[in-house]
Amino acid sequence: MSVAPARSASLGLPNILTYGRIAAVPALVACLYFLDGDTARWSAFALFAAAGITDWLDGYLARAWEQQSTLGAMLDPIADKLLVGAALLMLVYTGTIARAAIWAAVIILCREILVSGLREFLAELNVKVRVSVLAKWKTTVQMVSLAVLLAGPAVEKHAPGAEMIGIALLWLAAVLTLWTGYDYLKAGIKHAMSH
Repeated sequence: MSVAPARSASLGLPNILTYGRIAAVPALVACLYFLDGDTARWSAFALFAAAGITDWLDGYLARAWEQQSTLGAMLDPIADKLLVGAALLMLVYTGTIARAAIWAAVIILCREILVSGLREFLAELNVKVRVSVLAKWKTTVQMVSLAVLLAGPAVEKHAPGAEMIGIALLWLAAVLTLWTGYDYLKAGIKHAMSH
């Protein structure tokens, strides 16, 4: 009898939105790899923006409809990290993120991997680290930055200076990333030393 509820939760709309976010990752890469010019940029932007909206929507619906599931809790952060990682890699590939700004991308990518490892370690100890308000701001700044940079040259034609704003927001996200990542690291070290 436990199979039916598990199956219905895995096929609930919140999880379907998460599956869609994961499917958007190779689609976003394909846009910037196979397409050219404004078509590539606007397509990548649209996919990333839609994925960002579903990230908020799937969590909201899961809580509102009481469809929270272990599968969703596992896949949601994975989908987020895949999307952010792919966007950063493709922005470096296209040269939108270049020179010193690559360090901001490296900081963000390293933090994503570090936090994933720490969460896994802390979960084994039954320790939960709450997502802080600052971490939510970091995510918002990061997503806006990546969306602007994905549109890149296409948006620059209509809003000169947009790419510069996107890079500035990327650096702000990197600083917030270091700050919030330290909280996870501190919790991880504290519990590692006590066991």
